[in-house]
Amino acid sequence: MNAVLLKSGKMAGALGILVMLIAVLARVFGSYTLGGYGTSTLLLTGIGAVSVGCFLLLWVLAERARG
Repeated sequence: MNAVLLKSGKMAGALGILVMLIAVLARVFGSYTLGGYGTSTLLLTGIGAVSVGCFLLLWVLAERARG
């Protein structure tokens, strides 16, 4: 279970960082939308993915501390 949570947390965090980077670069180059979505929406999606990744990694640490 811990291995699945750890891998999922890492993947969610990496995906979130990638989405945020794409949103920031699109906005820097003057685009307000990307693929029909607003860059602010993509940024919030990336933040959400990073938050989920952090939660999953924290869950792994809590499980390791328990036993």
